[in-house]
Amino acid sequence: MSRRLSEGRLLLATHNAGKAREVAALLAGHGIEVVTAGELGLPVPEETETSFIGNATLKARAAAKASGMVSLADDSGFSVAALDGAPGVYTADWAEKPDGTRDYAAAMAKVERLARHARDRRAWFSCALVLAWPDGHVESFLGEAHGEWVWPPRGAAGFGYDPMFVPSGESQTFAEMDPARKHAISHRAAAFRLLSAACLPD
Repeated sequence: MSRRLSEGRLLLATHNAGKAREVAALLAGHGIEVVTAGELGLPVPEETETSFIGNATLKARAAAKASGMVSLADDSGFSVAALDGAPGVYTADWAEKPDGTRDYAAAMAKVERLARHARDRRAWFSCALVLAWPDGHVESFLGEAHGEWVWPPRGAAGFGYDPMFVPSGESQTFAEMDPARKHAISHRAAAFRLLSAACLPD
């Protein structure tokens, strides 16, 4: 039996403003106020796991322990079939610059450079959502959005690798879509539907 959340405050274990906006939008209507780890000045734990669920669990548990609040962590990434699933859990690392900031335009260019000669254009986004309680209890969920990568990147509405991903059955990239449309079909939305059914108040 899954543990359900009661209405109140939830700590979102992220310093990423784009993720925070998307998760806050998904939580709207459940009577849950979102506060982020960034707002509380909590440290970012090193992501040492080799799976999305593993990294999200690490982040959620660290946030719950530091704050004493039920915490939600997201670990997501972009995978390309022709690159054997890379960048995958190293999605953010591919964008890392020497000064610690991230350059996703350069990361997308790296994907294109490595995969440009492959006939297989399949790609997918994965999202792990993990809820952790201060007592150590954890609930985890994994969602995916499948499609193909495109070049050159298109659109400015998304973040990360959104401008180079067109989901199956669509003609626009995630970065060209109205945010409401993306929220309805994204990997994060798929994971959130599972989390919502199992753990959120009606």
